[in-house]
Amino acid sequence: MEIKISDDAFEWFNEEMEVTAGEAVRFFVRYGGSGLQPGFSLGVTKDQPHEAAIEVEKDQVTYFIEQNDLWYFDGKNLSVSVNDELDELDYSYE
Repeated sequence: MEIKISDDAFEWFNEEMEVTAGEAVRFFVRYGGSGLQPGFSLGVTKDQPHEAAIEVEKDQVTYFIEQNDLWYFDGKNLSVSVNDELDELDYSYE
């Protein structure tokens, strides 16, 4: 499994979440909404890894998923891009 983040999504994190070098961004499972698993959806927050299972780094920022959230992805890769019409993150699973 891997995390793929588009260039426009990296820019979104810099602008919308004010992510800077040395920080980390976590993709986490939250209850409610719709997503890959019924009744759950994906959230995003600034956090530091504790038991990161998957991570990718760009411009000294780490983007990661914790070990306890891997079940949500069911072995699929996470691709993060930006929905230009809504100006928000868009997740897809490959």
